[in-house]
Amino acid sequence: MTSIPDSHHDLFEQQTFAHFATLTPEGFPHVTPVWVDYDPEADRVLINTARGRQKERNVARNPKVGVSMIDPHDPYRYCSVVGVVTALTEEGAEDHIDELAGRYMGVDEYPNYESDPGQRVIVEIRPEEVHTS
Repeated sequence: MTSIPDSHHDLFEQQTFAHFATLTPEGFPHVTPVWVDYDPEADRVLINTARGRQKERNVARNPKVGVSMIDPHDPYRYCSVVGVVTALTEEGAEDHIDELAGRYMGVDEYPNYESDPGQRVIVEIRPEEVHTS
């Protein structure tokens, strides 16, 4: 197991979009763009999604995932994580998506609750390998 280096924590404090890779039941990669967060105290990369979405179903079945992000100000600086999902939790997930909406959209509340049905869930990822540049 490894951690996100301090030199790259700032990527989780700005509008850095990530690509989240999970595995389908057939073993194919399923990659989606996502908002991304990091809990340095728990050393977990955090993805917020809704119950029933493909990525949530995939990680419930197979917890091995990948997350890759590029610095929005320097495309040659990146952080790539290979890890394992350690939890899918609904606790605090609505507050979390509202926080992310503030960072990514500049609003106080996630505006897509009605068009994005399903209970919010936080996907907690323990980094196993971290590659940065």
